[in-house]
Amino acid sequence: MSSSSQSKAKFKIAVNMEFVRSADKSFEAGVKIAADLGYRYIEPMVHTGWELLSEVNYFHSYSMEQDNLLMKEICDKYGVKVASISGHSPLMRPEAAVPRLTRAIELADACGARFVNTDEMIKPEWMDDTFAHEVMRYTLERAAQCAKRHKVYICIEPHGTYTCTAAGLMRIVKLVKSPWLKVNWDTGNAYLAGVEDPYKGLMKVRNSVYHVHAKDISMQHSASERGKVTGTPVGCACGDGVVDWQRVFRILAPLDREIFFSVECGTIDQAARSLAFLRKEMGSSLVE
Repeated sequence: MSSSSQSKAKFKIAVNMEFVRSADKSFEAGVKIAADLGYRYIEPMVHTGWELLSEVNYFHSYSMEQDNLLMKEICDKYGVKVASISGHSPLMRPEAAVPRLTRAIELADACGARFVNTDEMIKPEWMDDTFAHEVMRYTLERAAQCAKRHKVYICIEPHGTYTCTAAGLMRIVKLVKSPWLKVNWDTGNAYLAGVEDPYKGLMKVRNSVYHVHAKDISMQHSASERGKVTGTPVGCACGDGVVDWQRVFRILAPLDREIFFSVECGTIDQAARSLAFLRKEMGSSLVE
């Protein structure tokens, strides 16, 4: 990156395990593929209970009913580490979100990861805005207590009705006075929402950004959905779409910390090309 000599931030690259979803691969198979592609860090998706497709090795999501250290054991086998946990939970449904977030935090700590990512997800129709934020405050208070004990950051990303603006995102982050509530900036979701300039939005939340979902959006995807949705599961290969990556790097460069860029794409080939692109574009700011 052109401003690398002035950069304090150190960037690391991970891959969200969604990249093997379209290939119908198990968690362990996905870990091996990530390692073979050259990734040293992954972001697993987790669930509570037992999920049929995962149990028959057709889906990559990891059940938190299993021993936490089994995930670390699998990753150690293939020489990769857990960067973060994709623990997306419906913050407005505490009966689901509290157990999922707290168990994801415990799992992250067991694997040596310091970040659990989530968003507000879908607001029930019967909730008004005031009620919704009070319920989210309860959920995040419970989760923040666990995060403090385990020293794991809960990173909230732009993905839903409230988080599609920088102000709405920061309102949720600040619902609870805790140093363990931060931002996971999703480059693709922020762009697709189309509510505000994604780079100006990133500037507004920059000091709270501790993790990034590296999601690019193709021109076709942009034309069909921008302004109509607030997020999307995966994007195209980094470098193939509309995201101005050098601008993202310049905005984050002054931050004096390590920041994971977790690639969110839809295929194994896209994951391979994303890694090559980001390695080249990050330059001296990349920490392997």
